[in-house]
Amino acid sequence: MDAEFQQKIIVIKEWLGTGSVNIFGFPMSGKDTVGVRLATDIGGKFLSSGLIIRGMESKNRQHLTDGGELIDSNLFYDWVLPYFASEELKNVPLVLSSIGRWKGEEGAVISRAKEAGHEIKAAVVLNVSEADVTKRWETVMFGQELSDRGERADDKDKIVFEKRLEEFRKKTLPVLLVYREMGLLVEVKADMDRELVYRELVNRLYEFATAQKNS
Repeated sequence: MDAEFQQKIIVIKEWLGTGSVNIFGFPMSGKDTVGVRLATDIGGKFLSSGLIIRGMESKNRQHLTDGGELIDSNLFYDWVLPYFASEELKNVPLVLSSIGRWKGEEGAVISRAKEAGHEIKAAVVLNVSEADVTKRWETVMFGQELSDRGERADDKDKIVFEKRLEEFRKKTLPVLLVYREMGLLVEVKADMDRELVYRELVNRLYEFATAQKNS
């Protein structure tokens, strides 16, 4: 990592404090890939609603999201929001992967995060077309790359994957409009190689953090 890029990471870390960045995007857009890396670079923790929900489904022997649908908001509040107050997450910055995907959930997410000392400082959207994420899905199906996603229903069934795209369009895009109105939305070009996407993410967050500090 070059010195200039490292300095941008330092600026982001100082600006974020114990706050959080919430990353959104279509399935296969790279949320978890860049999210985990960012959390590591800033010395924070990564929190994924998808991982939490799939873990709870497994624990309860439920299959609520196997068809590609988002879970009911009340269940989301019960399963995911308590994690903000976890002892292991205290006093560190958080990188969130799509916490609050359904319009209306963002208010509770913002409030709970702030109460726990993890105020949401920015919401990132990884901009990539449906055509591109579909190509990525097809690449996974043929086992050519992107093999770090693990076993997921949407990796096996195109109908389920397309349902998840539809859920994002109908339910999550309105959430992003709320973050935009709040002045928290950071848009990142994501139709590139993983390394370039990560650098773009850091560059955009650095610009956002610098503007916030100077305002």
